[in-house]
Amino acid sequence: MRPEYDFSKAKPNPYTRGLKRQITIRIDEDTVAYFKALSSEVGMPYQSLINLYLRDCAKSRRKPRLNWSA
Repeated sequence: MRPEYDFSKAKPNPYTRGLKRQITIRIDEDTVAYFKALSSEVGMPYQSLINLYLRDCAKSRRKPRLNWSA
C-alpha cells in the first residue's frame, strides 16, 4: 500500500443511490422458513425475495388487514 493516496480527482460513485440499506427486523420463524423454502424453489436468496415482496406491497400501496381483539 502507498503511504498516501491522492483523491483530489475522485468522482462520486453513481451507483450508490441504488444501494440497499441494512436494517434489523424481527420476523417469525415460520415466515422465514416460508421464504427460505421459496428461495430454494426459485433459486435466489430469501432476503431478496422478502425485499421483492415488500417492494411490491409498497408499490401497490397494499395495507395489512389488522383485526385486534380486546
